Amino acid sequence: MEKTNAMRLLERAGITFATIEYEVDESDLSVENTARKLGLPPETVIKTIIVRGDKSGPLFALIPGGAVLDEKRLASVSGNKRVEVVPLKEVLDLTGYIRGAVTVLAARKAYPVFIDETAQLWASVGISGGRRGLEITLSPADLVRVADARLVDIARSAS
Repeated sequence: MEKTNAMRLLERAGITFATIEYEVDESDLSVENTARKLGLPPETVIKTIIVRGDKSGPLFALIPGGAVLDEKRLASVSGNKRVEVVPLKEVLDLTGYIRGAVTVLAARKAYPVFIDETAQLWASVGISGGRRGLEITLSPADLVRVADARLVDIARSAS
């Protein structure tokens, strides 16, 4: 397997991680579908969303599968009045990654990172490895440390 920048970053930081490759379904890039393919509970697979705050500019929100981003909470904890999910056409320019491969690890710029606090409930969480079909699993504490992230309450149930 060819190493991604995300894997190189974790190695340089001395962080223990595992990789899992899976078949990509271009018609369904959802984290829930990814979790199914990986055989992992959806809530342990983290989706990365790039948003723009009215004061902060771009930032990353990481929430568990099966949840939706609470934009009002994220705005509050990030010092913004409001945040909006960035249009898909801007994702590659902002992050260096295409949809389905976006990760906070080795992103083009080090935007502020906010991870839903439920991530710390698990021994291991999965995040995109920086290319479609590659998941990285690591401890939530290591993810928070390497991403210089804040654990906050920013997700709500999708139902």
